[in-house]
Amino acid sequence: MIGHLHLSPNHRGVLEAPFREHLPDVEVWAYGSQINGRFPAGGGLNLVLRGPGLKRIPVRRLANFMDAVRDSAIPSLVDVLDWARLPEEFRQGIERN
Repeated sequence: MIGHLHLSPNHRGVLEAPFREHLPDVEVWAYGSQINGRFPAGGGLNLVLRGPGLKRIPVRRLANFMDAVRDSAIPSLVDVLDWARLPEEFRQGIERN
């Protein structure tokens, strides 16, 4: 699920658990410095979630997921966006990178 991120195997497992529990049908893309090799120490993790059919993910599901991430042992800030709620220009920027 989480392929090219600069996370330790332990942290990957911790991050994958909330996805399996709260968003098992959602595709996850990372974007920004985490994937372009310029990840600063202590920097955040930027994720965009693509729901089934690229439809909006219900807010309650997103909130439950974020609560689980906040309660986890992930050592960095995780910023999560819903693809269907993003402006087209922002989506294009993510797709280019």
